[in-house]
Amino acid sequence: MCLCVPKFLGAFQMRRAFFYQMCRGMSDIGLFYILLPPFLESKVMKKKFFYAGVFCLWASGCLAQLNVQLHYDLGHKMYGHAIASRQHLTATVENFSADRWGSTYFFVDADLGDNVLRGAYGELAREFQTAKMPVAFHVEYNGGLSYGSGHGDGYAFGDAYLAGMAYNWNGKDFTKGFSVQALYKYTAKSGPYCHGWQLTGVWRYGFLKGLCSFTGFVDLWHDNRVNGNLVLVSEPQFWFNLAALKKVSDDFRLSVGTEVEISNNFVYTEEGCNNRFLAIPTLACKWEF
Repeated sequence: MCLCVPKFLGAFQMRRAFFYQMCRGMSDIGLFYILLPPFLESKVMKKKFFYAGVFCLWASGCLAQLNVQLHYDLGHKMYGHAIASRQHLTATVENFSADRWGSTYFFVDADLGDNVLRGAYGELAREFQTAKMPVAFHVEYNGGLSYGSGHGDGYAFGDAYLAGMAYNWNGKDFTKGFSVQALYKYTAKSGPYCHGWQLTGVWRYGFLKGLCSFTGFVDLWHDNRVNGNLVLVSEPQFWFNLAALKKVSDDFRLSVGTEVEISNNFVYTEEGCNNRFLAIPTLACKWEF
């Protein structure tokens, strides 16, 4: 994603998670999406924190990127009844665009159940940064709806509003980089728990000439309602990018891989508790437009 300023970087928080992607070929190191981030649980939103980072490659010239992902959740096979109502499939549509004042990122996650769309969750983020600014100013909105059990018990997630600063760094060849964010978070209709803070770290590392990429994020935020008053969510991803193979066309932009949702005090079980550690992998594919 070329912003015409090599140090002009944006980092967007967004869910869990996560699309971290680099454009391949000449634009392989032009843009990466940090997916994140958490999606929808039956009793709480499984929030994917999505981050978008701009890595300026003068030859790239692309100003927007659209990405579609499909994840098959393997948590049922690992934890059985504890998360029995968790979705099996999650579809994600994400878009990133940049201009001379900064960048805009949004995504929508769809929780796919038995013959029904069980829920939808989305985030919209904007970063402001000029060539002379060492850090970016970040604002964001999160919200969504849940189908519930299908017996009139659907509900809306508490709207969340975030604002803060982001510091971004890239290696000289743009194949590796990281972002650190410090954010204030306001969660609507949460009574005395509406005010909070969140720290976010994002990384990416591409290797084997763009064939593979290892990306991820880690989020830590304060919540007085959980054990230890802290919630941790991390979603490392590994992608195998088929377009980087010699006998595959550059415009066959399919990637296959996996994501692991690592969390503590986050995912709600069937007992209605979110006070345990879980590591839930997925099988995933992704197509870039």
